[in-house]
Amino acid sequence: MIRRELSFIFLFHRCIPSLNNVTSESNDEESGVNIVKAALTAPCKTIAKNAGVDSERVVNKLLQSPDPNEGYDALHDKYVDMIQAGIIDPTKVVRSALQDAAGVASLLSTADVVVTEIPKEDPPMPAGGGMGGMGGMGGMY
Repeated sequence: MIRRELSFIFLFHRCIPSLNNVTSESNDEESGVNIVKAALTAPCKTIAKNAGVDSERVVNKLLQSPDPNEGYDALHDKYVDMIQAGIIDPTKVVRSALQDAAGVASLLSTADVVVTEIPKEDPPMPAGGGMGGMGGMGGMY
């Protein structure tokens, strides 16, 4: 049974290594396993990427951690016990992510062809220019 406050941490630390040991009987099953693994790592990768750190490094470090409560605290750029730090994901969010991944995996296993767009890496937006003086204000500095 999954404790509510451990839902994401439990899934991340326990399910991904278990999924690595799954023997798929077909390409469709292998695709389904890969989709579920991607869904389980996506929140962690997104948080790390938004924090400006290497998301693959963060995920790999957490997967190798012996502490099932360890997670990445993006605000302080350090690895912490997520329960003690009070960083807890709502169970509904985790459940929805798994259900969506299962739905996509099911759809892909019955589809003959899938067309997708290749994501492109856009360069970061440049800093905005300075603001000039406001016209018509007559000598106000």
